Amino acid sequence: MSTGKEEASVRRKKLGMRSWRRGTKEMDLILGPYSDSMLATLSPAQLDAYEALLQENDQDLYTWITGQATAPETHRATIGAVQAFHDI
Repeated sequence: MSTGKEEASVRRKKLGMRSWRRGTKEMDLILGPYSDSMLATLSPAQLDAYEALLQENDQDLYTWITGQATAPETHRATIGAVQAFHDI
């Protein structure tokens, strides 16, 4: 029987893999290091928000994170965290 802690660990590993295996190398290099450093510290709600962010396409994510376009309200906090991590 798996525990909630084990399930959370598996979830974080999957999110980490999805962060490094994006469609573009640029997003791999932005989201991969962020996930390596930050996933273990995120609350369940923050993990939900990060998982939702990973469902977006790379072209949109890149423009939102680099500030070339305004991100949807639902992703602004998570994008802000990624930007702060990379000092963007």
